[in-house]
Amino acid sequence: MQVVEFAKFGDPAQLQLVERPMPKADGRNAVVRVEAASVNPSDVKNVAGRMAQTSLPRVPGRDYSGVVVDGPQNWIGKSVWGTGGDVGFTRDGSHAEYIAVPVESLVEKPASLSYEQASAVGVTFVTAWCALVEVAKLEKGETIAIFGSAGGVGGAAVQIAKRIGARVIGINRSMPDPDAPVTRLTDVLLDGTDPDLPGVLRSLNAGRGADVVFNAAGGSYFNVALAILGHRGRLVEITSPTQRHVTFDLVDFYHNESQLFGVDTLKRNLVASARILEKIRGGFDDGSFHAPMIAKTVRLRDAASAYEMVSQGGRGRVVLKPGVQ
Repeated sequence: MQVVEFAKFGDPAQLQLVERPMPKADGRNAVVRVEAASVNPSDVKNVAGRMAQTSLPRVPGRDYSGVVVDGPQNWIGKSVWGTGGDVGFTRDGSHAEYIAVPVESLVEKPASLSYEQASAVGVTFVTAWCALVEVAKLEKGETIAIFGSAGGVGGAAVQIAKRIGARVIGINRSMPDPDAPVTRLTDVLLDGTDPDLPGVLRSLNAGRGADVVFNAAGGSYFNVALAILGHRGRLVEITSPTQRHVTFDLVDFYHNESQLFGVDTLKRNLVASARILEKIRGGFDDGSFHAPMIAKTVRLRDAASAYEMVSQGGRGRVVLKPGVQ
């Protein structure tokens, strides 16, 4: 089979298309023919050498969708989807024609999603689910402010929050597409560059801050996020792209009885992530959730160019199609 592999760290040019033996199923693992696999920013960071746990040579790729071709008889021929914090880092990933995954991690793909759409869901929705449901424990009727609500993870958070029954305030550096499904779901949209953002938010929320703040935009917003927390508010951080170290007023923090959480989905392997995918599948089946927009599909042999696109940012997901020559 053909796989994308990198034998040393660096830019996307390190990625090479190579031949590997076909994986075989055993008592613990099944084999999936990969129909589509998205490229995440963390995949790009992985190739760049920013993931300390990665061993080389390695096939990258966290998210995938495909068809089970070898393993337990009751799974053969079924369409599945998956993601994990181990796959592509400590075990070979999804940017290949076939992937071996634990039988316990097999989850049927929502029928409403194409293979391309299903392959773009994993990291974004699993991260948002961990932040809002597992950690912040967002409840119906609460108000959540989401920094970066127009992005991949932020957009997933908007959809999960609305399905829970929360009031959603989206905060972005620029106005998102007004016709995007996620934009229409958001109750209030605010300008993330407004110096009076905490005051504006409180004026729209009966003078109090948000019950939950989800910061999917990084360290530069950390202190603003703290400032808009209501009493006993919960702040969840998942990234720090430009500003790693922050300082804040500890007295204000404890007087407000604020709570600060970090979420790292790299700690959820294929099996742990599968349990989350099982929980969110219903949201796609009933139309509550929408898959991220696919910006481009790319052949496996052109993986380096796909990684370069993702490294440059932009709207929409880039998806590899191993079966396309």
